Amino acid sequence: MQGRPLGYDFLRTSLKTGAFELKRPALIKPVTKITEIQGVLAVPSVVAPQSDDPIEHLLFALKHEGIELQATILALKHINEHKIGQAFQNSPSSGYIRQIAYLWELANKKELVGLGVSTGAYVQLFDSDTFVTGPILRNSRWRVDFNGLGTPTYCPTVKKTTALKNLLNANILQQANKFIASLDKQVLDRAVMWAYLSETNGSYAIERESPSVSKAEAFAFLLARAHLREILNEEYLVSLQNLTVSNPIDKAVQFRVQQNWLRNGLTGALGVTYFPPPKDHLMSIMEGVIELANNDDPIIDPLVRGALSSFGFVFAHPFMDGNGRLSRFLFHKVVCSSGKLPDGLVLPISIAMKRNEAQYLVALESFSKPARAQWKVLFVDDQSVEAQFNGDIDIYRYWDATHCVTFGLQMAQQALDRDLKQESDFLQRFDIVYKAVNESLDMNNNDLVVVVRSCLQNDGLLSNNRRKQLISKGHSVELIDNIQDIIRTSLSDI
Repeated sequence: MQGRPLGYDFLRTSLKTGAFELKRPALIKPVTKITEIQGVLAVPSVVAPQSDDPIEHLLFALKHEGIELQATILALKHINEHKIGQAFQNSPSSGYIRQIAYLWELANKKELVGLGVSTGAYVQLFDSDTFVTGPILRNSRWRVDFNGLGTPTYCPTVKKTTALKNLLNANILQQANKFIASLDKQVLDRAVMWAYLSETNGSYAIERESPSVSKAEAFAFLLARAHLREILNEEYLVSLQNLTVSNPIDKAVQFRVQQNWLRNGLTGALGVTYFPPPKDHLMSIMEGVIELANNDDPIIDPLVRGALSSFGFVFAHPFMDGNGRLSRFLFHKVVCSSGKLPDGLVLPISIAMKRNEAQYLVALESFSKPARAQWKVLFVDDQSVEAQFNGDIDIYRYWDATHCVTFGLQMAQQALDRDLKQESDFLQRFDIVYKAVNESLDMNNNDLVVVVRSCLQNDGLLSNNRRKQLISKGHSVELIDNIQDIIRTSLSDI
């Protein structure tokens, strides 16, 4: 039948699993071979599963669609263990059947009993040509190698799209190290201080806040801890949360023990944009996030692990306040503690994120929107929300992080190219120009710094307002014109 859903889409709709809609569903189409057409995997009827047997559709999906972990886990919760056992006994050497049996036990937290011994070569759960993979955890019972980025009980997945492959091949951290090695130490020291200040202001700006001096100092102090080899745990994260919030009533003593939510400016249920996992499941999910963040196995790119930890943390939302800033700090924590950046340096990704807020929101919504759809708001007013979760908690454990990781690496590249490099170049030009003026004319240091910075930011010219300010302080027009000429000459020689 033309248009009939197959594979994962069939399992999702027929079993009502609660899995997120697929970006590329498989459908029967009038084609001669399996072909991707306009976001659909078009399948000829002769190749499609001929029955409604869920195992037949799951085998089709694994073979032709590749593994979709969330869809598979949730589907297997609806498939009888006897059907799994029968399929295994019919083909004990089949790699696909053994993967299904392995994941069935994982999904149902129950062991399949009374079956024979698995045979055949070990199979990896994720194809390394298609997915970003992690260290291998071998399961000898089913002869399956779990090679996900997290653990079997918390595993976001990242597909190697063309965009992500290009970012990974660019080796952003290696670029950063090469650039830093080329800088004069004095320039580097000031660039690092600038990065701390800019990252602090950028992180607050994303949340529409202008930090007070005390808040800025607290967050800068937090960033300074990013390079310390401190192991993440609940106590450590609570201590960090206490540093990021200033109101005593908002300071946490543990992970939250009540439900929280995010809102926009609308009223009623439409104003509730996201529900993190229910409090009773938060601890187990945070254990997965923490274990992923602490896993410094070199097989996983630190930027990938940093992005996963950052977004995983904000989706879990373990505190009532301070989650956004902490999530961005975790990106730095994971990357810096990997030892792949010079000690003390952070890439100012929050500046890049602020500059790309629309894309940041899209990355967040790649998970938050479908997760929100599985909650029903029963009551809402200005102070409280009562809601019912109608989904499966495993949507928070097994999620497609491709969009989030791609965005994270894009922001790291921008933070290096557009922010850190440009600021370092500015500082180098500042030193040359400042020296040229200071050796030729007499002006107090504070005014000279202001003049040089102003000219550098305005193509070598002083604005009329800045010129008037200097004249009002007693500087002659002749002196100001001479300084401007020296600055323009110095810039032309660089």
